[in-house]
Amino acid sequence: MNQTNTFSLDTIKIITTTEIKKHISEIIDKVKYKNRIFGIGKKNKIEALVIKFPENFNNKLSKITNVNSNSSSFNFLEKEPDLYNINNLRKT
Repeated sequence: MNQTNTFSLDTIKIITTTEIKKHISEIIDKVKYKNRIFGIGKKNKIEALVIKFPENFNNKLSKITNVNSNSSSFNFLEKEPDLYNINNLRKT
C-alpha cells in the first residue's frame, strides 16, 4: 500500500477511495485481525469509517452501543477506581 497517501490520526488511517479499491483485501484483513480502523476520505477529511463488526453483537442494544462495546472507547476507565457498587443502585 502506498504510505504517502495515508497518515496517522491517532489510531485511524485515512485512505482514498482509489486506495481502498486497490487494497480492499489487505485493509479488511487489518481491520478484522488487527483491529485497525480506516477512514475513507479526501484531503485528510474522513467521510466514512471501516471498523471491525462487533463479535458479540446484541440486537437488544443500539448500534452505537454495540460499536462502543467492541472498541477501546472506554479503556481509560480500567485505570479508574470503582466508586460505586450494587448498593448505590436505586429501584425505580
